[in-house]
Amino acid sequence: MENKNTNPLQKYFRQPKIYLSLPSNGKYYPAGSLEISETGEYPVFPMTARDEIMIKTPDALLNGEATVSVIKSCIPAIKEPFNMPAMDLDACLIAIRIATYGEKMDLNINVPVTNEEKSFDLDLRIMLDQFTNVTYDHIVQMGDLSIELKPLTYQEFTNTSKATFDEQRIFNVLNDSNISENDKLSSFTESFRKLTDLTISTLEMSIASITMGEDVVTDRNHIKEFIANTDKGLFEKVTNHIEAQREKFQIRPLIVDATPEELEAGVPVTYEVPVTFDQSNFFV
Repeated sequence: MENKNTNPLQKYFRQPKIYLSLPSNGKYYPAGSLEISETGEYPVFPMTARDEIMIKTPDALLNGEATVSVIKSCIPAIKEPFNMPAMDLDACLIAIRIATYGEKMDLNINVPVTNEEKSFDLDLRIMLDQFTNVTYDHIVQMGDLSIELKPLTYQEFTNTSKATFDEQRIFNVLNDSNISENDKLSSFTESFRKLTDLTISTLEMSIASITMGEDVVTDRNHIKEFIANTDKGLFEKVTNHIEAQREKFQIRPLIVDATPEELEAGVPVTYEVPVTFDQSNFFV
């Protein structure tokens, strides 16, 4: 006898379309945030209608809730997407896009010199392949100090991005003729201070521990105090290292070959096209 609790339509439920190897290799996830795969590959399901509505909601996109909801739905092995290392974000979104709409994506590009707009057929599999064999170098050595880094979580990344966006909006004040010069200067100074504090805070969040011989410092207050009192050289070395690691996991520009007609117009033989994934039009 058929179990009355079993949905007879279950066989028509969505199935995984592709399997994803996370750029982080599953590292840096807090306990319970990722259901570890023995193969290192994670099933990716296509979006539901609800997912598609969520991903196109501007307010939900701004605070990350839409992205978290869709990742939980489509990559169920990631239990707590806000805790995922931000380095995995682009790969997850590309994989979900492939699972939902296929491997190809139309990309409108501007041709240099002529500035003409043309459509380019982007293979998203190539985008995913960019993450293959990219590793996160988590140690910075500075004399007898060994500084262990950790990537920002998606939550930390979202909070930092939103705060940066909010503060950078203040620069619009500079073009407002209705605001006095003193008020402009005051607003600019305060915003610049907050952006500086944000840079320092991001560095603090990126440090997991500092080792000196047999002593290992993990206390957040001690690390915060250390950053506030360290010299400029160490601060810059760690900051530059973090930026270099971040860039490793960015989508690289496309290299496009010019057509014969473009060459005649003076377009270079090859040219770079930056690839940016705006979630408001990426999932269409």
